[in-house]
Amino acid sequence: MSAVPRIALTPGEPAGIGPDLCVAIAQQSYGAELVAVCDPRILQERAQQLGLPLQLEMLTMAAPEPQRPGRLKTLPVEAPGAVSAGKLNLDNEPYVLETLRRATAGCCSGGFSALVTGPVHKEAINQSGHAFTGHTEFLAALAGTPRVVMMLATPGLRVALVTTHLPLREVFDAITPQTVEETLRITHGALQTQFGIARPRMLVCGLNPHAGEGGHMGREEVEIITPVIQALIREGLDIEGPLPADTLFIEKYLSRADAVVAMYHDQGLPVLKHMGFGKAVNITLGLPFLRTSVDHGTALELAGRGNIDAGSMDCAIHMAIDILHRQGGRTI
Repeated sequence: MSAVPRIALTPGEPAGIGPDLCVAIAQQSYGAELVAVCDPRILQERAQQLGLPLQLEMLTMAAPEPQRPGRLKTLPVEAPGAVSAGKLNLDNEPYVLETLRRATAGCCSGGFSALVTGPVHKEAINQSGHAFTGHTEFLAALAGTPRVVMMLATPGLRVALVTTHLPLREVFDAITPQTVEETLRITHGALQTQFGIARPRMLVCGLNPHAGEGGHMGREEVEIITPVIQALIREGLDIEGPLPADTLFIEKYLSRADAVVAMYHDQGLPVLKHMGFGKAVNITLGLPFLRTSVDHGTALELAGRGNIDAGSMDCAIHMAIDILHRQGGRTI
């Protein structure tokens, strides 16, 4: 067993900023072995375009070694179509999904200790004929995990979501006692095991404005959310809510919370991204392996231009390393 974790890195959309981020990350040192699961040709061409040194090395069965500047291990997956920075090519969308399959298989088999993902282009993947709502749902399906939780974390705030990439019209039907309870339990367990918080404190947003005004502005709080919270409190969990989302995200409340659980994507994430965009990390809770990701999209307009801000990917890698060390995570 090696004390150095081996982390899979998927660049995501090849026409986007993901390959640039991998090239930029490869210029740094990390206390883990980073393995880009992708077409090496894309990284080499992007490095040349950016004018950055990059020596690619094929992944072997040798013991993992820390990332050294200017070098990067690869697990090759060939992209079938031409790749041009900033220009989508739908022929390459199946390749994007294949990199995720290969990386996930490596995580599930124990070959990788964690997965860090770059941004994908959801619309392009769907246009290519593959149903895709996002990394969170796709990885859960690959791993055979019935329920996972999407959490974003930045210094000073963690936000977990009961529902993720759903049209707002469908959110209300997705808020059930089961989904609320599972989200709270998974988040509570991850705060303990991954973040080392012995007794996590969670705040829960209401679904409706003003948390339903006691049932006068919606019954979901009264009939669904509150009964679940009260049952978990009786089990010993430290939970407060449901609270109005428009006033929850202030110091008065956040100072006594380790995480906020929001009911839907755009209820909690705008606040978090306002606080820490570029330094936030997306982490999927409940998978049988650790997965972190950047907090931004493909930025096609920036790809290949050299103005690279790899801050979010750097944070995602460091968070994965920190969690693995906290858990005693190792790879063979």
